[in-house]
Amino acid sequence: MRILHTADIHLGHSLNGWSREAEHRIWFQRLADAIEQHEVDALLIAGDVFDGLNPSGESQRLLYDGLVEFRSRRPHLTTVMIAGNHDPAYRLEAPGALMAGIDAHVLGTVRRRADEIEFDRHMVPLRCSAGEIRAWAVAIPFLRPADLPGLSFADAESEGSPIIRAAAEFHEAMADAARATCGELPLIAMGHLHCAGARESEGAERRIPIGGEHAVPVSVFPECFAYVALGHLHGPQSLDGGRIRYPGSCFPLSASEIGHRHGATLVEIGEDGITHHHIEIERPAAFHRISDIEPADLAGAIEALDLDPDLPRDLQPFVYVTLKAMGPAAVVLQNAENLLANHPVRPASIRVIREEIEAEDGNQLPGTLAEVSPESLFLPAFLQANQIEAEDRHILAFRDAANRSE
Repeated sequence: MRILHTADIHLGHSLNGWSREAEHRIWFQRLADAIEQHEVDALLIAGDVFDGLNPSGESQRLLYDGLVEFRSRRPHLTTVMIAGNHDPAYRLEAPGALMAGIDAHVLGTVRRRADEIEFDRHMVPLRCSAGEIRAWAVAIPFLRPADLPGLSFADAESEGSPIIRAAAEFHEAMADAARATCGELPLIAMGHLHCAGARESEGAERRIPIGGEHAVPVSVFPECFAYVALGHLHGPQSLDGGRIRYPGSCFPLSASEIGHRHGATLVEIGEDGITHHHIEIERPAAFHRISDIEPADLAGAIEALDLDPDLPRDLQPFVYVTLKAMGPAAVVLQNAENLLANHPVRPASIRVIREEIEAEDGNQLPGTLAEVSPESLFLPAFLQANQIEAEDRHILAFRDAANRSE
């Protein structure tokens, strides 16, 4: 039996104002190709399906069209999807009755009846192509403090974090219920959280503290879970000897993800147990870095990228530019933006870096507030920000602004 594990799709995401819709459409097609090529029996989507709590109609259409396409490629495919911290949990669950028609199961929230967790509703049987149940998914959406039974911060004598204790008790209860329901078949847990020891992508993932804790140890997942399919962290990586796995995001969502091998994790259940390996899925759009060059060299660096002028605008490469400059930052940035606008690229970021010029003694601030004037603060601040002395036009503009505010 083969299971494909993915997460962190972030439908509706934009980068520096550029929509990723066209990229997501292509990515869904390539995911469908992978499902067919690898003869996948079950698809696990471990949260952050959407990028925000109010997804557009087009984002929702992309998801549902994709799920139908996956099922058409593999008519017996079972899909299990959980909500992440970015997702609108109840909206994700809303079409559940319709999704059941394509054997797609959605868990946006922890299901309860009369304050008791409905454990059985979190258990989804996973069948092979012959229709035989070969494993069970234990679908656990992004957890909030209210989802953790018995959570209390009042017991000052107990050691350790009450959040970690409560999370461990929650997963232990899930495991016990699953074992009672599923017998000795492999249990595949799903979750959306940060496990301690895993690598974050700077600027990409939002830390999601629960009662002061943003990461839980791998020990919260009982050993009876043969594989733990997680979402939230955007870099593909494994923990606990490979038993716990993040497949990574679908394609780069920030500069820190450019070096990632984006794709999904193919999990195989055989007579010898569970194995998995990462399969790469080609990015719909390229990403480039142009770093630490002079503004005069930017045009040549862009030309060296060998860009395709016939690419649609929404599939053109993203480019991150870092310029070394001594002139006013606003002017350098505007010139760079104008230059990039004439090439088939999408600017993801343009930054100016430079060595700081130390203020001379004559520009040091006076010792007391009584001796400070607005202009005496403006002049050294302008020098520090722009690395040039303020000209008469700058000083006159400042005085005009100061007079208008009085």
